[in-house]
Amino acid sequence: MATGVFSSTRASIKERTLRNDRWWLQPAITVAVLLSFIVYATFRAFEKKYYFAEPLISPFYSPCLSTACIDGAAHFGTPIGTITLFGMVISPALFILIFPLGFRLTCYYYRKAYYRSFWMSPPACAVAEPHSKYTGETRAPLILQNGHRWFFSFGLIFNIILTYDAIIAFKNSEGEWGHMSVGTLVLLLNATMLWLYSASCHTCRHTIGGRLRNFSKHPIRYKMWTWVSSLNERHPVYAWISLFVVALTDLYVRLVASGSITNFYFF
Repeated sequence: MATGVFSSTRASIKERTLRNDRWWLQPAITVAVLLSFIVYATFRAFEKKYYFAEPLISPFYSPCLSTACIDGAAHFGTPIGTITLFGMVISPALFILIFPLGFRLTCYYYRKAYYRSFWMSPPACAVAEPHSKYTGETRAPLILQNGHRWFFSFGLIFNIILTYDAIIAFKNSEGEWGHMSVGTLVLLLNATMLWLYSASCHTCRHTIGGRLRNFSKHPIRYKMWTWVSSLNERHPVYAWISLFVVALTDLYVRLVASGSITNFYFF
């Protein structure tokens, strides 16, 4: 028996939708933006160069834990060593990108975005989707979306590391403290937006204020919950801004590391 939009209760009209506006525009833009980010991130992960220019390091390669890292980029040692596959050295970025990408891939907001745009489920309000049935996230592979809470926890660790990267960016190229450059501001902005994206996350809101019988006995958690709830209202905004900022941060570091531009110091 047909289900969902193809059920017997749906109006018997041959048109997919009676909407006459450009309902397809938002899903198309979402596809274009996400595909562009995926292509760029993939290119950078396999490029294996231009990700470190003392004291700046790209968020795509931080923390750099492989012995294949550029000299000076391994701030936390090289516990992974060098791993090869089919005679090729695995890029240091591939060891860590799975966690921030996994966090975004399983994010509640991003699920909505790419379900509607890539899978057209549904592409827009009052627009029939092409699927004959709906199973939700109850079977493989979408059941793996339940791992979002774990990716959220790993994401916090990476936020701390990227904040550390922003702090050490107050050094100059000779390693002297007390200096600030354009790169310092770029890394600070990246860390700030990632914290806002994480703090506004639905999982963060539930972690802080969930599973409580009443708030009166937990005033501190209640206050934190109200703060996070106010951020949660803008979660989609932080999701998109942080995505653009992390890509632009990597691009800035790449341009500096390749010698295309100079990292200007204010003092």
